[in-house]
Amino acid sequence: MVFEEEDYLQLSGLQHFAFCRRQWALIHIEGQWAENFRTVDGALLHEHVHDQESRESRGDLLIIRGLAIHSAQMGVSGQCDVVEFRRDPAGVPLRGREGLWLPYPVEYKRGKPKEHDADELQLCAQAMCLEEMLCCEVPSGALYYGEPRRRTAVSFTPELRRQVQDSLIEMHQLYERRHTPKVKTSKACNACSLKDLCLPKLMSRKSAAAYLQGAMEETG
Repeated sequence: MVFEEEDYLQLSGLQHFAFCRRQWALIHIEGQWAENFRTVDGALLHEHVHDQESRESRGDLLIIRGLAIHSAQMGVSGQCDVVEFRRDPAGVPLRGREGLWLPYPVEYKRGKPKEHDADELQLCAQAMCLEEMLCCEVPSGALYYGEPRRRTAVSFTPELRRQVQDSLIEMHQLYERRHTPKVKTSKACNACSLKDLCLPKLMSRKSAAAYLQGAMEETG
């Protein structure tokens, strides 16, 4: 299947979706958002990355920041924090550059490596977009975490790629139906910036429709 550009989803939403399907729907379907320390700190980190020179050349390494990417096959578009193009026989030609260059995406994240794989899925999706755009293989990339201040290498395995594809299929289905999944409470709810909008404890006991009906009866 090939998606039209107007049907593209935000690639960054894949991380939200992997963390919590309801959080993704509240943000990307209902258009709700709320800031907390984590979201502000993360935004500042990405602003710092993108605020630097867009291109930098270091011998056999070309660094491009804020590279726009997309995939018609997956129906997503977004932006890479950093793509390092390394001179490599398995790479692709670049305009104005001699030799062949292999892309290596690097995504910047606040805090520490997480217990779930949301960050790895987002990075893998970036690599899959680069593969489609440049007609090459991107076997690996890296996540840079602000707290340990070092990179974590990520291999884009067949399993990780399938998880990306399966997640995006479900995201497109939910978006087409404009459906927001029900609450599934977990310890992660306490750290979510949308906790006061989502009301996880309340909604886990009753449906949103029942809650709204009760509120209307109280004010009627």
